[in-house]
Order: sequence, then C-alpha cells, then structure tokens
Amino acid sequence: MIWLLTAIVLSLLTKVSCDSLKILLKSSLFVVFHNEVSQPPTITQQSPKDYIVDPRENIVIQCEAKGKPPPSFSWTRNGTHFDIDKDAQVTMKPNSGTLVINIMNGGKAEAYEGVYQCTARNERGAAISNNIVIRPSRSPLWTKEKLEPNHVREGDSLVLHCRPPVGLPPPIIFWMDNGELPQSERVSQGLNGDLYFSNVQPEDTREDYICYARFNHTQTIQQKQPISVKVFSSRYFLTRLHTTQYLSRPVTERQPVLLTPTGSTSTKVELRGNVLLLECIAAGLPTPVIRWIKEGGELPANRTFFENFKKTLKIIDVSEADSGNYKCIARNTLGSAHHVISVTVKAAPYWITAPRNLVLSPGEDGTLICRANGNPKPSISWLANGVPIAIAPEDPSRKVDGDTIIFSHVQERSSAVYQCNASNEYGYLLSNAFVNVLAEPPRILTPANKLYQVIADSPALLDCAYFGSPKPEIEWFKGVKGSILRGNEYIFHDNGTLEIPVAQKNSAGTYTCVARNELGKIQNEVQLEIKDPTMIIKQPEYKVIQRYGQVSFECIIKHDSTLLPTITWLKDNDELSYVGRWFLVGKDNLTIMNVTDKDDGTYTCIVNTTLDSVSASAVLTVVARPNPPFDLELTGQLERSIDLSWIPGDENNSPITNFVIEYEDALHEPGVWHYQTEVPGTQTTVHLKLSPYVNYSFRVIAVNKIGRSQPSEPSEQYLTKSASPDENPANVQGIGSEPDNLVITWEPLKGFQSNGPGLQYKVSWRQKDVDDEWTSVIVANVSKYIVSGTPTFVPYEIKVQALNDLGYAPEPSEVIGHSGEDLPMVAPGNVQVHVINSTLAKVHWDPVPLKTVRGHLQGYKVSMVKNRRHVEQKILTFRGNKTFGMLPGLEPYSSYKLNVRVVNGKGEGPASPDKVFRTPEGVPSSPSFLKITNPTLDSLTLEWGSPTHPNGVLTSYTLKFQPSNSLILKNLNYSTRYKFYFNAQTSVGSGSQITEEAVTIMDEAMASRQVDIATQGWFIGLMCAVALLILILLIVCFIRRNKGGKYPVKEKEDAHADPEIQPMKEDDGTFGEYSDAEDHKPLKKGSRTPSDRTVKKEDSDDSLVDYGEGVNGQFNEDGSFIGQYSGKKEKEPAEGNESSEAPSPVNAMNSFV
Repeated sequence: MIWLLTAIVLSLLTKVSCDSLKILLKSSLFVVFHNEVSQPPTITQQSPKDYIVDPRENIVIQCEAKGKPPPSFSWTRNGTHFDIDKDAQVTMKPNSGTLVINIMNGGKAEAYEGVYQCTARNERGAAISNNIVIRPSRSPLWTKEKLEPNHVREGDSLVLHCRPPVGLPPPIIFWMDNGELPQSERVSQGLNGDLYFSNVQPEDTREDYICYARFNHTQTIQQKQPISVKVFSSRYFLTRLHTTQYLSRPVTERQPVLLTPTGSTSTKVELRGNVLLLECIAAGLPTPVIRWIKEGGELPANRTFFENFKKTLKIIDVSEADSGNYKCIARNTLGSAHHVISVTVKAAPYWITAPRNLVLSPGEDGTLICRANGNPKPSISWLANGVPIAIAPEDPSRKVDGDTIIFSHVQERSSAVYQCNASNEYGYLLSNAFVNVLAEPPRILTPANKLYQVIADSPALLDCAYFGSPKPEIEWFKGVKGSILRGNEYIFHDNGTLEIPVAQKNSAGTYTCVARNELGKIQNEVQLEIKDPTMIIKQPEYKVIQRYGQVSFECIIKHDSTLLPTITWLKDNDELSYVGRWFLVGKDNLTIMNVTDKDDGTYTCIVNTTLDSVSASAVLTVVARPNPPFDLELTGQLERSIDLSWIPGDENNSPITNFVIEYEDALHEPGVWHYQTEVPGTQTTVHLKLSPYVNYSFRVIAVNKIGRSQPSEPSEQYLTKSASPDENPANVQGIGSEPDNLVITWEPLKGFQSNGPGLQYKVSWRQKDVDDEWTSVIVANVSKYIVSGTPTFVPYEIKVQALNDLGYAPEPSEVIGHSGEDLPMVAPGNVQVHVINSTLAKVHWDPVPLKTVRGHLQGYKVSMVKNRRHVEQKILTFRGNKTFGMLPGLEPYSSYKLNVRVVNGKGEGPASPDKVFRTPEGVPSSPSFLKITNPTLDSLTLEWGSPTHPNGVLTSYTLKFQPSNSLILKNLNYSTRYKFYFNAQTSVGSGSQITEEAVTIMDEAMASRQVDIATQGWFIGLMCAVALLILILLIVCFIRRNKGGKYPVKEKEDAHADPEIQPMKEDDGTFGEYSDAEDHKPLKKGSRTPSDRTVKKEDSDDSLVDYGEGVNGQFNEDGSFIGQYSGKKEKEPAEGNESSEAPSPVNAMNSFV
C-alpha cells in the first residue's frame, strides 16, 4: 500500500494534554490534497431519504458534491433518467446538483412525487446519493357524519372516538370544550387520539367535546363535529326503544376492565433506536391506578419514563435487549386487571464498518470494507461509479469478497467511486468510498519559518504537514547544521508532527523538517520559543458574608513579560451578570457590594494568554437570618395539650439552631404574643401544654447565628374548654394600715390563669393562737380587702382562694399577717453615758418591754445636742433590740445632752429623760491668723488671732522660726529671710501650726555697695553661673519628684499615727532634716500667705466618722457607729502644712503664755 501524506491543523494543540494529543493525532488524520491533485467526487450534502414537502412551496432537492475536477450532476426519477431540460418548472443550481421545482408559479407538487437519485461524476469516478422519496404533505378534512348524543350512567366508562383523517405526516390530536380540556387519572387521551373516561361523573356532561387535528407541516387545524355527553346522576336508567326509564338504585363500584388494548395479550414491533410507547387505559370505579413491569427483567434505568398518569410506558433508544413481555396492571380497591404486550425490537441496517476512501500510489494494495448489522441481517451489494459491480467495467486489480473489495497492484486507471448498499425489510444504507491512485513528489504544506510559542514544561508540537505519493519519509533536525533528532525525548507522529513532551528553555531554537520519497525531497524550517508559565500567586479564598455586606476576592498573577494576560471572572461557570448588580472588577480583585442571596455561588478567576490559561475558584456563602417557618398545623387537640408542626423556611446558609414558639390569647389579651417554649433546630413538631379557657393562636420564629427570623403566619385558633382554677393568687400579705385594721393584699391571677369565666377570690382570716372560726368573704376584680375593728398589732392567719363559675382552686396555703401598729408606749430607762475620750462616748439604756412596743421593733433612736445656741440636733439610730451605742465625732471640751426613744413601724415612742455629759479637753486648732508687721534691720512685729476651736483652756503659744533661705552673702546680719512656725497649746498639748515668712531690711550703705557691685562684670557673670546652677538643680529635683521619691520629712510623717504635728526637740532646738528647695514651693491650702501677709485660718470639712445607719445614722450590732449625723456638719480649722515644709536649724524660739 502506498502512503499519501496526511496533515492536521495543530495551532491549538498546545492547550491539550500529551495523552489527549496522541489520541487526536491517531484518530483525526485526513488527506489534504494540493490544488493540482485529482480527486474523485464525494457527496457532501443531500436531502433526507423520506422527504415530505409543503405543497404550497417550491420543492428543493439537495445534492452537493466536491471533487477535482469539479463534478457534473445528473438525476434519475423512479429509476429512469430525469431530463430537467425538458421540464420548465425544474432548474438546477449553478455549480451544484440541487434541484428547484417551481410549485408557486402554477406547478403541482403531486406531479413530482417519486424516487429521486443524484449522480456526481468527473474523470476519476461517479458518486451517487440515497434514493430520495418526495411526497407532498396532506391535511384532509373530516368526513361528514351524524353524531348521536352519548347518554351515560354515572360511574360507567366512556370512549369518545376521534378517528382523524389520514394525513402526511400524521396529525397531532387534542381535545377541547370551551377551553383546554383538563385530563387526569380518570379522563385522558389515548395514543390513537380517542378520549377515555374510566368512569363518568355528573360534571362530565357537555355539549361540545371537540377533537382537533393539527397538521404542523401545513400549519392547519381540522375540527371534528362536537360530541354531546349527558351523564345521568339518577343512579340507574334503562332504555327501551325510544323510551328511557330511570331506576333509583345507587351507583355500584366496579373492578378494573381494560379499555385499550383489548384482550389479555397483544404484540408490538419497534425498530432499534426508536421510542417504544406502550399504553394501557382501564375503566373502573374507583378510578384504577396503572403499574408497569417487565416479565423476567427490570425496566431499563435512565431510559424509562411514564406519561399520561402512568397509562403510557415510554422507553427511549430501544435496542434488541429491550425485547420481551411487558405487563400493565390496573388496580383499584375491588380488584385488578392486566394485559401483556409482547415487544419485538427489529433493526434497520446500521454500520459496523463503513467503507473509507483510499488514496494509493501505483503498485500499492488496499481494501474497502463494508460491514453492517440489522434485524434481520442486511444483505451487502457493491456498485462501481453507480453501476452494479457485476456489470461494471472489469478491473484486474480488484476482487470482490462479500463485504470486502481487495485491490492488488493498482494503476492510475483503477481510480473509481464504489458504493456499498446494506438493506433489509426495514431500510437500507448507502455509502460512497473512492479509490484514488496518485504519483506525486513530496510537498510540505506548513508555512516556512512558522513561529511556535510554547509554555515551559508543556508539550511542544511542531507541524510538518506534508503531501506525496509514495508516502515520504520525514526527518527532523535542530539548528542549521544540527544532526538528525532521535531518542526518547522526542516523539515522531505519522503525520509528520514532531512532539517534544516536556519543552524546556533550552528547547527553543530553529527546527528543520525534511520530507523525501523516490520522486524528490523538500525541507522547511520552523521556530520555537519557550515562555514562562502564567501562575496565580494569590488565589481567591472562601468567604462567608452576611446579606447586604461587601466582599472582595483577590487574584494576583505572575506571567511571562512578553505575554499579555486577560483576567475574566465567572460565577458558577457563567459570565458575571452586571444587570442590577454592583460588581467592581479591579486589576487583581473582584468586589461585590450590597451582597444578596443571588450572589451565593462559586467565583472563578480565569487568566488567559495566547498560550496558556490558569484558573482558581472560591466559594461565596451568603448568610442571613432564616426565612420564617410556614404551613403551621395543629393536631392531637386535647383539653390541656396540642401538637404543633411546621415547615422550616430557608436557613440562608446558616443552620437553624432553635425554634421559638409564641402564643396569643385572643380571648384575654388579643394582639399580645407571649413566649411559650423553644425546641432545637432539628425539630419541627412540639407537644404544647395548654391552659383552660384560652383562645390560642401560635406562631414560630426560627433562630440561627445571624439572628431571628420574622414570625411565621399565625396558626388557626384553638379555644380550650373552661375549668376550675389550677392555682391561687401569689404574694398574699396582711399588714395593717391603721391600729384597728388588717389590709389583706394579693397578686391577682392573669386572664389565662382564670381557667374560666367568673373569676373571684375567697378571702379568709382568723386571729392566730385564738380558737376562732375562719371569717370569709368573696370579692371580684380587686386585689385587696380591709378588715376593720381589729386589736392593735396581733397576728392573723390569712388565705386567699381563687374560684370561677366551674369551681374552686385547690386549698391555698396560710400566711401570717399582723393588724396595724401604734406608737410605742414607754421610753427606755436607765440611760447612762461613758465618755471614752474627747471625741468619743458610749451610751447605755435598758430595753423597753416588747408588749409596750405595739408593733415591729425597728430599733432605738438617740437624739443628741450640744449645749450652745444654733446647733443642729444629731440623731443616731440603732437597729434591733440594742441596749448601747457609740457616739463618735464629739467636740472636745464641750457639754452635750441626749435622750433615747424606741422606734417601730408606726413611729417613735416617748423620749427618755435628758442625760447631760461633758467631753474633756483636746488640742486646739491652729491660730486663726499670723501677721508680721514693722520690719526693721534687726526686728519684726508678729500679730496673731486665737484658735477658732481652742478645745480647752489655752495655756501658751509657741513660736519657732528659722532663716528661710541661705544666700551666698555670708556672715551678714541684714537682709535675711526668716520663716516662722506658730501654734497654740492647752494642757493636753500643742495644736496645729501656721507659718509665715519675712525679710529684714538693709541699710543705705549696704544698698549703695550692692548697686556698685551689681554694675561689675565679674558679678554679673557670677550671678549667671549661679542662676544656671540653680536651674540645673531644679530640673534634677523635678525629675526626682516625678519618679515618686519620698523626702525624709514625708517618711517621718508617715511613721506617726497621731495626726498632730510632732513637737520639736527641746535639747537642740532644731526641726530635724531640711531641704532648702522646699522653701520655694507654693504653700498648701491653709498655709499660703495672702497678699496682706495675714495668715487666715483654714476651713476644714473634718466630718465625723459615719457610725449611724438609716436616715439619721445608726450603729452595728456591736454598737459601732455606721450612720451619719443629721443636719449640717460644723467646719473645723485644718492642721497646718508644716509637714510639707522643709525645716532647717532654728535661729530662735519664743514662747508666749
């Protein structure tokens, strides 16, 4: 056999895998002929074998063919030559064999019915078309007929026959009355077009049952005359001649009877590949249900369908394996009927191996194979150039062997077109295959210097499409002077293509393809470039976003610099729809704004270049609150319970965690919804406990992590029966508002707790520990009852019971209450006061008898006043049955008087006799002011005011003073700053001190000398140095103070518990440690010197320790004070700020008595 070169288009093959490519190369070879190469005719287009034409339009019979030289065309009609030149209505299209029969200008389609066949012929052979049967479509009218009305007994079956006219092609049948006729299991249309009633009902009575036939080919609809049906609902009727008698007997049910097909068995033949339709329609009352089975096997999966309410079994693409017995079973409550259809699947011929074109070189061998199958098995016949091979011109190179023609040592005169015909009783197959014998030198069809660009590490396919006969040998070289390519790193395909399975950077360069046979040699060069692959270095990630939020997907890429990438975004493998949506597509991201449920899905980023394509996907899940449940249903209604079920709404991608059930009581609180219970999200039913005499409606709310759904629509209402109350009022109390009454209160029952109409309360009471009968009263619409005329503050047993029109609630429990209180009768006795120190005392008293309290004992109240004018009374209250209390916050050296009263819920009892006591002396407060006047060279005058609170008898004053600065002017007695400390004393000790500073003046000579020095340069420089040094020291001190360092004086103050200032040392007359920097700090509150150099006393809110409780202050159980004084607190002088001043050696000390 001589090989001809084959070629294939490879421009897109770099995008497929290596394995796929090999399959494509082996299965897609086709001959590419040069323009100068001869080729026998090949039929490329023809009309269908059974060609039904519209008689109103021109008839076009197609026949197209190709070949070299171009073929000529001729036709036969009904087996004889059809001379188109003799028929003015028939023309052939230029350069084509297609016939056009002009019907629209007076021709009749019926005149051109017949079997047509086209022949395409050139010098290399002749190809023929199929036999094309031309038939015009027909849509005949219904024949006129007289239709009698149909009188049918209710429950009987009925068949309305259509019997449409025979058309071509067969019409589509449908039934109508005034509109489209609804069909059901009871009423349906059969495959033959008849209308079947399994049983008729009174509503089937109509005058206009009309059968229509629609002829799609001619676009016409034909109508049968209306059929009248009258159903008698009087149960039974008899007809005698023209007289109808009606009997009143009930309609009887009937077991199924098959209306079609009739009998118990039938047969059906269908062709392979067609659709098998089997039908069973049954009569019966109740309406039968149809079921299908295949005896001895299963109905084929994926190809079986049921239509017409399961009355029609449909199996598509049937094969011989579908042959067998199919049983339909019609069943109702009274019995069943069945029918067996024996199906035989035949087959028109179908190809196993169709003959294929042969291109041979002189002297080569070849075969044409024609193999077909069918049922029955088809016969094979051969034709040569359209003539049966038995009478065709002989060719010594061929030999016919059944379904095979064998060619040996062919010559150019052996070229021809052979036809294989496979036929049986169900049809035929006709195939053309040519044998073309050629002798041609090699030709390369691939363009010279073609550039191939390939992504690194992917296959490279270099095309060398060639042509030649005999088949040329192909060799590949790399580079201009390279050696022939061999080895496992290359794959050489039969069509000349060179494949480099894994192209690397070093694979780039020039490749040369050489084709040679015995008639010549030719070569061609192609170029190969290797590009870097495109990669997605940051892929989009899975996102979960709430509805109406905003989300972004990233798609960052890396690519070869010579390639231009394009990024496309898909959603669920479709292009993004921008209609009504907010998508922002950036360079490397996609942003979706105002996300909705429609945005849920898979988003894919596709990066394309001219050579490769990569993609990455991510899922966007849009979550939201669930949709409300629906279809609420109440079942299992009982007096005290009911079952509620519902269908959950869409969870919106966030699982439902639980359902909340609420109820409305339309009887007592319409429009108000109350919480009932909740269940897990996997549950859709709940058993609810109910209360009597409530008109319930329920609704359900779904909850997920995002939030709560809207409530469902309310369920239907359910009114429970009335019953006696199940419970009694809560929080029953008995408290008197007056000494002679008892007020009984309770929390009334809510509406749904009443359990029925006529809710009332039975209020009962009796005095405790007294053998009295219960006194009762029944009240309604109130929540309290007042009992009058009771003794003062005596205990009562109380109970409140609910009742309604149906009875009483269970017996209530009893509570203890008291009648009203009255003021206590006696005062505490034996009041004693023990003074502990100058500010604290303890008071004692004897308790009063409990009977005289006449109420709940709340405690004792101590009223205390200082023996001076315009001072508020201080009140301390001590809870419980106390007999003592502490009196804090007293002023030293003062006289007080107090009394004690007992307190109950009504008020205070009489006061005890006043008790007078006096506090001892204490240290005084600081002097009210200190003023320095008349400064001279060596003296100062000090004036001061007495302490605001002497707290005793003043015995003396103490003055301490020191220079307040230490200047560089040494050994000078003049111009010295002094700081004075001044306090008062009593016999108890010294009080707090105040401070003041002053400077002695200098004489005129010294002032003159100072002026002279101040003008000297050396003095100015010295002063600048001193100022700089002082500034540095101040900065250091400021830093130390910010770090929280303590000064020695502060540490000493913290070491003493006594708030009074410590006395100075008598032996050396000094103050202890001293920091000069302290002298320049601002004085604290109470020690700052005013502009008139007068030190005023400090006001202090030296409040008492809060020992009392209640409004006026009270004591704890142990007598400690936990309250506060009533009225305004007095201001006391504050202590001096000497602890904040840094002392230095004292120059002098003066004591004033």
